[in-house]
Amino acid sequence: MMNINEIRQYLPHRYPFLLVDRVTELTEGESIVAYKNVTVNEPFFNGHFPDHPVMPGVLIVEAMAQAAGILGFKTMGKTPQDGSIYYFVGSDKLRFKRPVVPGDRLQLEASILSEKRGIWKFAVKATVDGALVSSATILCADRKV
Repeated sequence: MMNINEIRQYLPHRYPFLLVDRVTELTEGESIVAYKNVTVNEPFFNGHFPDHPVMPGVLIVEAMAQAAGILGFKTMGKTPQDGSIYYFVGSDKLRFKRPVVPGDRLQLEASILSEKRGIWKFAVKATVDGALVSSATILCADRKV
């Protein structure tokens, strides 16, 4: 549904921190499904861990937040070029169930739970081959740059 060029219009992130490769489903005001292809060439694998590469949990959370950010921007009808930025401001009920390794396709899902005065609450999860990797409730704040 959205390729990397379209994604770059809705996220201000760039290499090596852009963690969404494609959006496959998006219903404005409701939910998004996207994915990140995890390759051994990711810069973080050089140090995490050289002999046993595992995607850092904080980057899995960031990838889920970026998917939620796309959903929020699309729902608001805004882009970063409009002078708006989406800050990741909190997380509740964060859990990790299994590691993510090179060769995995990390599926990212987010659903809007609420929005009040520019603070958005999302239910997010990440899976690999249908197996749950991580889940959380996250908060993002829409602010002017």
